[in-house]
Formats: sequence, C-alpha cells, structure tokens
Amino acid sequence: MIQTIKAGFLPLTDAAPLIVAREMGFAAEEGLDLDLVKLPSWSVMRDYLMLGLIDTAHLLSPVPVAKALGLSGPEGRIEAIAAMNTGGNVIGVSNVIAEQMRAGGHGFDFRDARMAGEALLALGKPLRVGVPFPFSMHAELLYYWLESCGLSDPAMLAVNTVPPPLMADALAAGEIDAFCVGEPWGSLSVENGVGTLLLPTSAIRRSAIEKVLAVRGGWADDNPELSGKLLRALWRAGTWLDRPRKRATAAEIMARPDYLDLPVNLIERGLNGSFFISGGGEIRQDPHFLTFQEGAVGFPWRSQAGWIAMRIARRLGLDEAEAIRTGKACFRTDIYRRHLRDLGADLPGASEKLEGAISQPTAVPSERGRVILSPDHFFDGQVFDPEP
Repeated sequence: MIQTIKAGFLPLTDAAPLIVAREMGFAAEEGLDLDLVKLPSWSVMRDYLMLGLIDTAHLLSPVPVAKALGLSGPEGRIEAIAAMNTGGNVIGVSNVIAEQMRAGGHGFDFRDARMAGEALLALGKPLRVGVPFPFSMHAELLYYWLESCGLSDPAMLAVNTVPPPLMADALAAGEIDAFCVGEPWGSLSVENGVGTLLLPTSAIRRSAIEKVLAVRGGWADDNPELSGKLLRALWRAGTWLDRPRKRATAAEIMARPDYLDLPVNLIERGLNGSFFISGGGEIRQDPHFLTFQEGAVGFPWRSQAGWIAMRIARRLGLDEAEAIRTGKACFRTDIYRRHLRDLGADLPGASEKLEGAISQPTAVPSERGRVILSPDHFFDGQVFDPEP
C-alpha cells in the first residue's frame, strides 16, 4: 500500500535529498508518495508544520531548538529526526563594499575567515546583513564570526530577515549591505551583477549542521512505520548525492519549475562547490561546501543542538545550562538509530561529541566498528563541551 507524506521545502540547493528521494525513486521503493510542497519562507514552513498542513519539513537546524526554548512561533514542539546536510551557505557583500575591501588590500581568497572578517570590520561602517531567519545557522555563524574577528559594538551590526529567493533583490535595492544565505541565492547576486561572494560558511566552521528533517513533537513516535520509510528514503538519496558524478543529474532535476526554477549551471555551483565570486569571472573552489551523508552527516548529534542552544542563550540572556539541556532533547538520535541501524548507516557509538575538536578525518567507535568523522573545527579553534 502506498502511503503519502507531505514534505515542505524551500527552493534551496540543500533541499536536494527530498527532491532526489522523490524523483529518483527512493521514496517509491519504500512505498511512499512523497508530496513535496514548495514554501516561500522559513516562518511559513514552521507554521505549516505546527498546524499539520505538512507532515515533515526541510528546516533550519536552530528552529527546533528555538521552539524548545519557547522562542519561535505557535505552541508545540518540533523534533529533528535526521540532519539533511552540513554547509551550503555563502556570505556575500555589495559590490561597493567589495571594492572598498579590495582597496584595503583584501584578496577574497574564499578560505581565511579571520582575514575576511577583519577586512570587513576595518571599513568601520555599520553593516546591515540579511539572513533567512532569526534562528538559523546563518545568523549563529555570522554573529560568531564577527564577534571573534573583533566586533565590539552591537550597534554596528543590524541583522535583517530576508527570504532566500529575495536576497539578491534586497541587495540590489540597497536594503542590505551583505548577506549570509544558502545557495543558489548567493550566486544569483553575482549573476545579477549586484554582489560579490566573500566566504563560504564552511570557512567559519567545517561541518556545521545546516538543515534537519523535522517533524512535530511525537509524530515520529506515533507513526513509526512512516517515519522509518521516510528516513530510509532520505538516507539513500543523501548517499546517492554524495557521489560526485550524480550531482550534475541532481542539478538538472532541481532546475525544474516545480523545484528551484533556475538555470542548471547556477544550481551546479552550490552542489559542486565551484563559484564565480564576482562579475569579473573570479573562480573559487570549496570541496567541503556541501555534504549530505558522508562521515555520519545525517546523524542528528545532540551536542550540535547543545551548541545552538548555548549560542541562543548567550545572545538573549537565557540560563545557559538549562537551555543546553532543553535544546538537546529535540534532536532525536534514538529515532535515527532505530530506523537506520539495519540499513548500514553510519551510527556513532555516542550521541554527543566535543563540537569543534576534529581538525582532520578521525575514526571513532560506531555500532558496527568504526566510522570516519569529517573535520568540524571552528576557524578560531574554539571547542564546545556539551557536558561542562
């Protein structure tokens, strides 16, 4: 019997696992009709999920944590039952700011986060930066990066919410000076001649969890068969996507009007980590830009939720220890393990780790022996202990 699941997504490169699961037949293999619903913003996505208008969502990783802390949207809980990807975001600036940074000697190397941050702050001007949602990895990494690079006066930074598809338009209209956004919308600003890409967020932190597969609190427990089918389909799609030769096919699928409705070559840039950073044709590569499954990426580490909760608590003046404890509970490693154990997925032996402590591929114990975890270091060397 075919069962239908309504899944919300935003038109972003990292929605690929849901799109591929439907179009390449991974969902059908599980007996699922994956009904994909394209939505315009993250606030709409959150509300559709909470109101039961969709069953599951491609969602910003901090949103379930913010919900657990009572900070975002209608009452109720959201749980992350898998991570969908790490990375996938770029930071860009207006062409005016780019020229000012170049005049100051910055070379836009796309790798050195400290050099880029200090060059931006050296302009000494207030910055209006667009991010897709207040509770997002875009916002958390932006604050983390600029604070570490020497931002001391909060009045010099205004962070504004702009839906991803509108980011290039907001830059062109002079409503923002810079942005942090998921691909392909950063590359669109270059394509439209209004922006210059400064950094991938992987230069700030490698392997930062970006999107999660989210459900309403209790839904996965109440629907174990459906949640198992969904997780298996997404795991197979993510594994398929991490084969480099498959990404060109994925870009062609995602370019269709029902999905991103953009040129294939624009989508391929984010999938392959190969960018034109300016209208002058400068090319930069980031082989670690976007990962879907390799290195246990799909595992929803409770310590990642803890780091997000810690950052939100510090920014908003909440009790840090309580926020970390509460935040961790909404990342459901138990559900992920239960449904993917027999599929051969990478299942680390622990559900938490020191966040930021891995600087090179590292073998750790897993349920089946060992799993190789990818580097997850912060550019400034900080490490977060989820059990201080």
